[in-house]
Amino acid sequence: MTTATEVGASTEFATEFRDMMVAALRRELAVTGRVIEAMPEQNFDYRPAPKSKAAGELAWHMAYGTIEMLRGVADLKFKMENEPAIPDKAEMLRIWMTQFPAALERIDAMTPDQLMTPVDFFGAFTQPVFTYLPIISNHFIHHRGQLTAYLRPMGGKVPSIYGGSADEPWQP
Repeated sequence: MTTATEVGASTEFATEFRDMMVAALRRELAVTGRVIEAMPEQNFDYRPAPKSKAAGELAWHMAYGTIEMLRGVADLKFKMENEPAIPDKAEMLRIWMTQFPAALERIDAMTPDQLMTPVDFFGAFTQPVFTYLPIISNHFIHHRGQLTAYLRPMGGKVPSIYGGSADEPWQP
């Protein structure tokens, strides 16, 4: 089991790292919102294979799960609860566009000592809470990538993410 003492980061590093990660996460807000918005709601039940999550489930897991993990950082405690029922696309987008930045604001306000607090991650390992920010970023970007692969087969268009797509060419 990894322990908080193995990381060896200073409070100055934790604060600068948090600032960098929060800025990067803020840049992902609108892009991810555009992916949610591109989903044809009538096909929320689309799944590319029987074992795959349905599109609506995947989008909600990405949005709700990310927000809850960010809240876990701010609360200094991760909790495992069942995801609420999948909302319609407009509500999912509203939740993403309001609660994601609100959670980032809470993290942005954390003190250096709070950032260094060792926090258990669902019994898997314990680390200073600031070290979970890249895990959270990777989690939702991974699921966003899965979701973009669903878009065309379910009748949607893939928005520009880090550059143009066949559906939305890059505009320099």
